[in-house]
Amino acid sequence: MSKKRVLIMGAAGRDFHNFNVYFRDRDEYEVVAFTATQIPDIEGRLYPPELSGKLYPEGIPIYPESDLVKLIKEEKIDQVIFAYSDVKHEYVMHKACIVIAAGADFRLMGPRSTLLKSNVPIISVCAVRTGVGKSQTTRKVLEVLEGAGLKAVAIRHPMPYGDLTKQVCQRFETLEDLKTQECTIEEIEEYEPHIAMGRVVYAGVDYGVILREAEKEADVIVWDGGNNDFPFYESDIHIVLADPLRLGHESTYFPGEANVRMADVVVINKVDTASPNAVESLEQNIRKLNPDALLIRAESPITVDRPDEVKGKKVLVIEDGPTLTHGEMPYGAGTLAAKRLGANELINPREYAVGSIKDIFKKFPHIRNLLPAMGYSEKQMDELRKTIERTPCELVVIGTPIDLRQYITIPKPAVRVTYDLKEIGDVDLEQVLKPIIEKTKKNL
Repeated sequence: MSKKRVLIMGAAGRDFHNFNVYFRDRDEYEVVAFTATQIPDIEGRLYPPELSGKLYPEGIPIYPESDLVKLIKEEKIDQVIFAYSDVKHEYVMHKACIVIAAGADFRLMGPRSTLLKSNVPIISVCAVRTGVGKSQTTRKVLEVLEGAGLKAVAIRHPMPYGDLTKQVCQRFETLEDLKTQECTIEEIEEYEPHIAMGRVVYAGVDYGVILREAEKEADVIVWDGGNNDFPFYESDIHIVLADPLRLGHESTYFPGEANVRMADVVVINKVDTASPNAVESLEQNIRKLNPDALLIRAESPITVDRPDEVKGKKVLVIEDGPTLTHGEMPYGAGTLAAKRLGANELINPREYAVGSIKDIFKKFPHIRNLLPAMGYSEKQMDELRKTIERTPCELVVIGTPIDLRQYITIPKPAVRVTYDLKEIGDVDLEQVLKPIIEKTKKNL
């Protein structure tokens, strides 16, 4: 029987995972190529032989998604696997129609085909959309586990934007590890907060290898999800964040809706900044999708290191890049802090942007009066620095998960905004985690 010729559509994350756990060693399939989108400059690479296995001694090419139809026709592709996230249901079906019209089958892969099983308990933290508060929730889960005397290790959803052969299994314990492994701003934003609190975080490309390594030092593993994808591992508790500021997205985005339907616990975050009606409507929507899920309401309290410096100033607000771009949020914590503290004006950096930062503003016209902290490469980080330098402001308000001043020279006064998770009501994460804590300690 002839092999099924397969193309995997991705964004340097779920696509590689699906290949590794399902296609890599199966003789009945031939994965001809990957396509790449969402993340700048990840196409034009090769999924290397060291990762692609004995069936692919020359590796697998990665093309831009714009070549999709051409590849299907020229390479006689039988199946196209859609393997990225944080997109509208309508977007997915448009891609399905493009694939079908070109002659191939269109396929989505679910948990049964792609989840790996761990020898230690797994708690997963995922979301409906990017930028809902997943990171601070993961930190809170780790804090609860550590407070109970357990060794907890985080495994982060992949962001392998560099040399894939060097990123098979990455372990981060010190800030020096971030430099040694040449992390981008996007990676640092996710890893540094864990490191700063004395924790170990794993990431990379091969999540089977990563899991085996993490199991060696962990009593419990916390899956730190990304890009509203569902987990790579079977979870003992699946926690999902939902956002009342993007009401309706819980049932209109892929695979965010799947996350809600799969959840054991749904945390409705940002109730301190959303309207009460939006919070109530979101809760009703979640109960329709998953009536068995436990619901927790939470706030994201904001702290500014030098709040008195903001009032009356013309400020440039810098926010988390992915939250603004494919997360589609028009603002973040930095904007909220600047307005609450009485900034005189939020400067629009659009006309001062350079290089790829200028392109970001064109691609995402909803971004106004703030600057997305894009940093997928050294060149882009330098373009971000130049944009900051060119923007006429009196103060920079840094609303990113990390202090950008540690990685980019900002030749202007700046303040830092940080944010955490605060549960409100009768149920909190400590109560949710108590059964798994007790069971794990009993088995140690």
